Amino acid sequence: MNNFSYTIWILLLPLLSFLVVGLTDYFRGKKGWSPKLGGLIATCSMGVVTLLSYIAAFQYFGGERAADGTFATLVPYNFTWLPLGNLHFDLGVLLDPISVMMLVVISTVSLMVHIYSFGYMHGEKGFQRYYAFLSLFTMSMLGLVLATNIFQMYMFWELVGVSSYLLIGFYYPLQAAVHASKKAFIVTRFADMFFLVGILIFGYYTGSFNFSFANDPIVAEGMAQFTACNTAAASKALFLGGMVLPTALVLMFIGGAGKSAMFPLHIWLPDAMEGPTPVSALIHAATMVVAGVFQIARMFPIWIEYAPESLSIVVVVGAFTAFYAAAVACAQSDIKRGLAFSTISHIAFMMVALGVSLPGHHGSVLDNHAQLGYMAGMFHLFTHAMFKACLFLCAGVIIHAVHTNEMSAMGGLRKYMPVTNWTFFISCLAISGIPFFSGFSSKDEIITACFEYSPLCGWWMTGVAAMTAFYMFRLYYGIFWGTENKELHEAHRPAEHSWAMKFPLIFLTVITVGVGVVTTLAGFGLAPETWNFGSFVTASGEFYAVHFNTQIAITSTVVAICSIALATYIYIGDSQPVADRLYNTFPRLHKWAKNRFYMDDVYQYVTHKIMFGVFSKSARWVDNTIINGFIDFTAWGANEGGESIRGWQSGDVRHYAIWFLAGAVGLILFLLCI
Repeated sequence: MNNFSYTIWILLLPLLSFLVVGLTDYFRGKKGWSPKLGGLIATCSMGVVTLLSYIAAFQYFGGERAADGTFATLVPYNFTWLPLGNLHFDLGVLLDPISVMMLVVISTVSLMVHIYSFGYMHGEKGFQRYYAFLSLFTMSMLGLVLATNIFQMYMFWELVGVSSYLLIGFYYPLQAAVHASKKAFIVTRFADMFFLVGILIFGYYTGSFNFSFANDPIVAEGMAQFTACNTAAASKALFLGGMVLPTALVLMFIGGAGKSAMFPLHIWLPDAMEGPTPVSALIHAATMVVAGVFQIARMFPIWIEYAPESLSIVVVVGAFTAFYAAAVACAQSDIKRGLAFSTISHIAFMMVALGVSLPGHHGSVLDNHAQLGYMAGMFHLFTHAMFKACLFLCAGVIIHAVHTNEMSAMGGLRKYMPVTNWTFFISCLAISGIPFFSGFSSKDEIITACFEYSPLCGWWMTGVAAMTAFYMFRLYYGIFWGTENKELHEAHRPAEHSWAMKFPLIFLTVITVGVGVVTTLAGFGLAPETWNFGSFVTASGEFYAVHFNTQIAITSTVVAICSIALATYIYIGDSQPVADRLYNTFPRLHKWAKNRFYMDDVYQYVTHKIMFGVFSKSARWVDNTIINGFIDFTAWGANEGGESIRGWQSGDVRHYAIWFLAGAVGLILFLLCI
């Protein structure tokens, strides 16, 4: 066990589960096993994967650090799949703090989704196929985070896209589901094109697909040494660091922005809610959408040393996306779409945290400032995955009870669904950043890093955090309090489902509260420093003690409480006169926000009116008129020329002799004339 050889099964078990469950579903016919057995096999397989992930995490983080205070980077498996001279494509398993942390996140959420789906998907057509796709997606995401190089990451990156396409379009008889799956596939493939180009540029000029140049003495000379000498090595480093690497990294970031639904490549995520709700919890809250964040974190050593100025692009895109998504979430009436835009906003929080991690404030590449942003971003990835998955699973219970996504059919559900009510409420407190809940510590540290980067950035993200608290409690009161649709509830009394659906909610809530209490106490110095997230995952790998900035912590908490109080004042009653007045005062603003500021219409106009209507028609005219016309003209000319000289081939030797003699005489006369 000490050599982590068992970690290969973390990848192989979901793959085997996909093959066994999927193929038997395809070939079983009338004599195969029941779909429920297929789901049980997939769930048990996921349970073993989760157990192995926990063992790996305890073994890895519980082991001794290296002499420099860092956790070791381990590669239990690695082999060269395709050698191309000095450049080669490797496949393997990489264990370091962020990959081990991601193992825990992915396996935990995936297992809860597998268990939850037994209740949610009960009686659905394609039950076994659904579990096969879940296994395929889980394997793909695990392979992405365990990748030893960029090329392997890209392979699993694309496999994640394919499996998400299958899950989003699970209800393929519905046109909306088909449209949503195609939209997600096309948008993410468009972004992935930039990722691939960035990888090719990176590999061509560096001769490597590694995530770090720590073992490359030529490239790793560092920015400070670029102009120190005129050696060939320094020239290569200057070229790579000044031009190639920043370009390649920005192109790769575009691919990550598509996967993580950053503006303007966010349009696929809200429509992806057409898939089953457990899929939304797995893909669009905890795993797939954080792939872009993980990509930047994985390649952070190269970003921080060779392209730190380019991180400002990440900050700007993330900050704007966070505000935009929060504004849209404030006006949504569909519970899943509201949570979807909340996801976009909080993924943007993580992007901003990584982007503000600029080096060199105190003479070192990885100083406290860089450490803080990186650690906070990874911590928020962990905490957000748990409470957002819980929120989506709660939404599934609610939808299962009232048979609609619209909040107008809800209201007053707290007396019918107490477990869902309390788990949803606790998750709302966590995402709002209330102390002693997991979201507080991670959000507070992100805002602290933003203030270190720029006061404007700090106040901007504080405002977005206030909007988060407001729209989440607007959602909570609209579902569990507010105006009850008594007529609908009398006809169909809402009720919570089986323990298969309730247990994941309770489990994720316990994690949310437990992590929140421990990290909050540690941040205020009331518990051992080893209880904070900086003990496990940092930019440098060394121990990083988290101490809250008291002023920022108090400010952010007061802002969150004020936002919750405002949402309570507006939405808690059976009627909402304040909300009605605001709607009547700003109807156009509400309409714009509810319709996502018409970004989908902009894309529709650009693609159909400009690209298809102008460029495609122009290209078709050129193809039909000029290119085909030239080919047709050439064919016509050849045919007419053939018909013209056809008479010359009469088969009469006398005619040939006359033409020969006439030609010879003509040639002689021409030569005499010149």
